[in-house]
Amino acid sequence: MPRDQRRAQLLDAASDVFTSKGYHAAAMDDIADSAGVSKPVLYQHFPSKLDLYLAVLDRSCDKLVEVVEEALDSTDKNADRVVATMDAFYDFVSHSSGEFRFVFESDLTGDGEVQKRLWRVNNEIADAIAEVIAEDTALPPDQAKLLAISLVGSAQVSARYWVSAKEAVSLGEAKQLVSNLAWRGISGFPRTDTGHRSDAEHHHG
Repeated sequence: MPRDQRRAQLLDAASDVFTSKGYHAAAMDDIADSAGVSKPVLYQHFPSKLDLYLAVLDRSCDKLVEVVEEALDSTDKNADRVVATMDAFYDFVSHSSGEFRFVFESDLTGDGEVQKRLWRVNNEIADAIAEVIAEDTALPPDQAKLLAISLVGSAQVSARYWVSAKEAVSLGEAKQLVSNLAWRGISGFPRTDTGHRSDAEHHHG
């Protein structure tokens, strides 16, 4: 099996074991068994359990950044963008793979390397959102970034809460509620006509 393919297979197995057991309870033996490889093969790719965990975390972080960037690129209408961004967070936490646990609920959040990665993912997403806010409102970059981080925070915390209280509100209702809240907040900042887009797209969605 090619190295990249083997690596992906090991990450899938590790993701399953870490999701079900958490970092501390998971053993490299369990992960090797789950992947159907010997422990030496696992160690060839990942010298330690922490290296393996960080690789799984990186993959999950990249996935979240990707789905949010796709959401932002999916439309030029701001109202739709807000809805798509909130949807992206809720789809991420509701996905059966449980990847969100690495990003939002790691039992290793005290580790410096983990914290650094979690900050990076929030920062990257906020940068993408801030760009749109700055372009549409003509707010200075620092102000746009603060608003963007606020949106990321509310999306993340509400999505985490929704997962923990899953029976209470349906996925569709949850998405609609938080999208309405976010849109009503962000639409309070007047839009300028100095952006690059033109005509109908310059009006609030």
